[in-house]
Amino acid sequence: MDPADPTDPVDGPPLESIEPAFSVYEIAVDDEEIRYYGTPQMAPERMMRELWRDFRDAGYDVQLTVRRGEYVLVAEPLSLGPDGVPWTNVFLLLATVVSTLFAGTMWYGIDPIANPAEMWRAWPFTVAILGVLGVHEMGHYVLSRYHRVDASLPYFLPVPTLIGTMGAVIKMKGQMPDRKALFDIGVAGPIAGLVATVVVTVVGLHLPPVPVPEGATDPNATQIRLGFPPMLELIAAAVDQPLYADDPTRNVNPVVIGGWVGMFITFLNLIPVGQLDGGHILRAMAGDLQETIAALVPGVLFALAGYLYYVGDYSGNSVFIWVFWGLFTGLLAAVGPAVPIDDDRLDRKRFALGVVTFGLGLLCFMPAPIAVIN
Repeated sequence: MDPADPTDPVDGPPLESIEPAFSVYEIAVDDEEIRYYGTPQMAPERMMRELWRDFRDAGYDVQLTVRRGEYVLVAEPLSLGPDGVPWTNVFLLLATVVSTLFAGTMWYGIDPIANPAEMWRAWPFTVAILGVLGVHEMGHYVLSRYHRVDASLPYFLPVPTLIGTMGAVIKMKGQMPDRKALFDIGVAGPIAGLVATVVVTVVGLHLPPVPVPEGATDPNATQIRLGFPPMLELIAAAVDQPLYADDPTRNVNPVVIGGWVGMFITFLNLIPVGQLDGGHILRAMAGDLQETIAALVPGVLFALAGYLYYVGDYSGNSVFIWVFWGLFTGLLAAVGPAVPIDDDRLDRKRFALGVVTFGLGLLCFMPAPIAVIN
């Protein structure tokens, strides 16, 4: 589109509010995007701190880029919430319902291949899994909307695992305005997810245990054992419900596995690196020190894997989990955390909540999450 005269009115903030930080000599409007060509009047980081609020108040998200050797402020309408029916999200949710029903049959001792019509009986397991994952991600989504940061609805990930999914994620597309927003969005998922996890766990502990699948009590059969984190043990003790079956032919109700998943996901998400929830929270609390701490995390996870392999009496599955997460967190640490535009310090109440949240995350830790015994 032909460039507009810089004195022409556009829908963005008035030029007089932009000029002290960015001298504009040309404006181009392309569909809903406004491009301001000009010269920064101060350091780019300081300039963006000066301008971002004016653009947000006008309903735009703004970024500074360089195009063909020219500085350009690119302003796009602030988009909050889905535009139309989010068919991809709906499809992945339905696929995850099927995959978790299929995985849940194993915990109920149902053969989904021989008796596919019986898969529906695993619905409590599916509700528990999708409940803790969905509430976690909706915590992020709701606080993103509150702070006017563009974010997608949750994408569930159907994968043929022991629980039928690899979790759920939301895509953060907007800029992070300040440390308060970064903290609130980061902490909302684990806190909301833990509330759902406690509810699911208490309900599951009050449901009747299920029979151990036929042949699983054979000492020569392959067995799957889950490690129980301290939080699960504490909840069981608080409601005075057995976590360990006295009868070897019975297992805890599979809904408890949904609580277990919530705790494991909470711990993993609170690892303080990159774009994980823990990375967001620690970046808001500690500023640039977060990157130094994040650089140490992969080594800690590799050391844990080495301990389990050489010293602990654990299966190779748990070793693989921490090796994988050591590699994954190394990649996330290299990419780095989200950096807020306004980087002023966090208030004391949020800082204290962050410490409590990391403490709750440690209660969800288990050195050997899954052991497959042949």
